[in-house]
Amino acid sequence: QVQLEESGGGLAQAGGFLRLSCVASEMRFSHYSMGWFRQAPGKEREFVASIAWNGGSTSYTEDAKGRFTISRDNAKNTLILQMNNLKVDDTAVYYCAAGRPYDLASSRSSDFGPWGRGTRVTVSS
Repeated sequence: QVQLEESGGGLAQAGGFLRLSCVASEMRFSHYSMGWFRQAPGKEREFVASIAWNGGSTSYTEDAKGRFTISRDNAKNTLILQMNNLKVDDTAVYYCAAGRPYDLASSRSSDFGPWGRGTRVTVSS
């Protein structure tokens, strides 16, 4: 079964940075688009960023543009989310998700799954 394991979450100060990683197993990682989603306390899960199967395109939610960078290392079956200039509103559980084979950088949650268990990010002022 496909497994996605996030890491890198933790505490950070506003204006700081964190690097989230997601290691995939039991899948042909390099064939799939991948994405990051988050769920803040009291809110629904929302799209953050995604990357096409071949890394040729990316997509970001407006709030993440200019601050976050999604990338992938196919040799290590790893998806990365570099988060810079963090804001308190970035506080959430961040989930890694597999997209679909040969897909582009979709922003639709219905284009993703399975999902990782999440890693918690807390940003303080």
